[in-house]
Amino acid sequence: MDGTALALIQLGAVFFGLGVLGRVAARIGLSPIPLYLIGGLVFGTGGLIELHEVDEFIHLASEIGVVLLLLLLGLEYTAAELVTGMRRSWPAGLLDIALNATPGVIVALMLGLGFTGAIALAGVTYISSSGIVAKVLNDLGRLGNRETPVILSILVFEDLAMAAYLPALTAVLAGVGFVAGLTTLGIALVAVTVVLVVALRFGKYVSAVVASDDREIFLLKLFGAALLVAGLASAVQVSAAVGAFLLGIAISDSTAHSATKILEPLRDLFAAMFFVLFGLSTDPASIPPVLGWAVLLAVVTMVTKIGTGWWAAQRSGASPLGRARAGTALVARGEFSIVIAGLAVTAGALPAEFAALATTYVLLMAILGPIAARVVEPITRWLLDRLARRRQAAPVPE
Repeated sequence: MDGTALALIQLGAVFFGLGVLGRVAARIGLSPIPLYLIGGLVFGTGGLIELHEVDEFIHLASEIGVVLLLLLLGLEYTAAELVTGMRRSWPAGLLDIALNATPGVIVALMLGLGFTGAIALAGVTYISSSGIVAKVLNDLGRLGNRETPVILSILVFEDLAMAAYLPALTAVLAGVGFVAGLTTLGIALVAVTVVLVVALRFGKYVSAVVASDDREIFLLKLFGAALLVAGLASAVQVSAAVGAFLLGIAISDSTAHSATKILEPLRDLFAAMFFVLFGLSTDPASIPPVLGWAVLLAVVTMVTKIGTGWWAAQRSGASPLGRARAGTALVARGEFSIVIAGLAVTAGALPAEFAALATTYVLLMAILGPIAARVVEPITRWLLDRLARRRQAAPVPE
C-alpha cells in the first residue's frame, strides 16, 4: 500500500474515531476533551497503534486548531465588555491567580522541573476552561442566574491575563535573556492596548474588511486573516494564539456573530486534532509515576477555584447556593491548559514527565468540573438544611 493511501486510511480512522468519542461524551454529559486526549494516548507513542503517516498533517492541523480556538474566544467579547469586565473583576482575578497558579509552581519545583516548569505548570493549573464552563452553564440553565456575570467576568480576566502570559511563557521556553523577555512582554501588552483602542473606536472598519455576504468569500477572508495575524504575531515572539485572540476582539457586532457561526465547525475539527496531538506526544507509560501528583493538584486546585468563585460571588451579593454554584463552575480545566502544555512540549524545554502530568491533570479536571457543577446544588441544599436544623435545635441562652 502506498503512503498516500495509508495516510488517508489513518486520517479517516482518526476523524471517525473522534466523532464516536464526541458522541459518547455528549451522551454522558461531559466535554469531549478528555476523550480526545485518551484517543491520542491510544494511538501515540507507546500506545496500541502508532500513526506515522499523518504526523505532519496532525502537527499543522493542531497549530490551526489553537489559532481557531483563540480566534473564536476573542469573537465572544467586545472591547467594551473586556474593559468593563476588567474593572469589575480585577480583585477576584488577582485572587484567582494567587490561589490557582501557586499550586502549579510548588509542584513543579518539588518535581525538579525548575523555573521554566514552574511558569508553565502555573498556567496549566490557573486558567479555567471557558468552553467547558459556558457549555455547563447553558446545559444547566444557569445563564440567567445572579452569579453568572461574576463567573463570566472572572473568565474574561483570565483570558486577558493569557494575552500577557503566553508571550512571557514563549520567551521563557525559548531561553531568551531577561531584557529580550521583557521586550516580548512589552510588545504583547502594547498590542493588547492598541487592539482594544482600535476595537472601541474603529471596530466597524475592521469588521468591514473581513465581512462579505458571500459565505465562501467571508470564510476565506476570515480564515486567511486569522492565519496571517497569527503568523505575524508568532514571528515577533508574541504567540500565534494571542494574535488570533486579538483579531477576534477587533471584529465586532453582527460580523463577529456571523464569523462565529461559520467558523465553529472548522474550530471543532482542528481543535480535536490539537487535543489528539497532545495525547499522541504523551507516552501512557509516563503517567503512573505522576498520577499521585496530578490527583493532589486536582484536589487542591478544585478547592482553590471553588474558594475564588465563592468569594467573588459573595462580593456581588449572591446567596450561599449561588456562591457554591459560582465556585464549582470554574473548576474545569481544558483547552487553554493544553495549549500551554503543548507550547512547553513543542519547545522541548521540559521533559516528558511534564506532558504526562499536564495530560493527567487536565483529564481529571475536565471530568470533575462538569460533575461538580451538577452535584453542587443538592449537596449545598443538604448542608444548608442540616445547618438550619442545628441552629433550631440549639438551646436558646436565658
